[in-house]
Amino acid sequence: MPTISMFYGIIIQMFWDEHAPPHFHATYGEYKATINIQELFIIEGSLPRRASQLVLDWAELHQEELLLDWDLCQAQQHPKPVAPLK
Repeated sequence: MPTISMFYGIIIQMFWDEHAPPHFHATYGEYKATINIQELFIIEGSLPRRASQLVLDWAELHQEELLLDWDLCQAQQHPKPVAPLK
């Protein structure tokens, strides 16, 4: 499970050969969520309100890169790192 970014204690990962829609996984402590890249909302799981907002803001800034990483993962290739939220 490749980690593509980390910021403020949040780990962002994308897995190979996952099902549609394009998404990534965010982990913050014991919380886990799956986020839709195209629509920018939590599909499954939950994060604390502040962490959720940080992840969604970050995803909006890097949406194009995340979609490119999704394509790489679907082709069984390692996704590229994405800059953390600053």
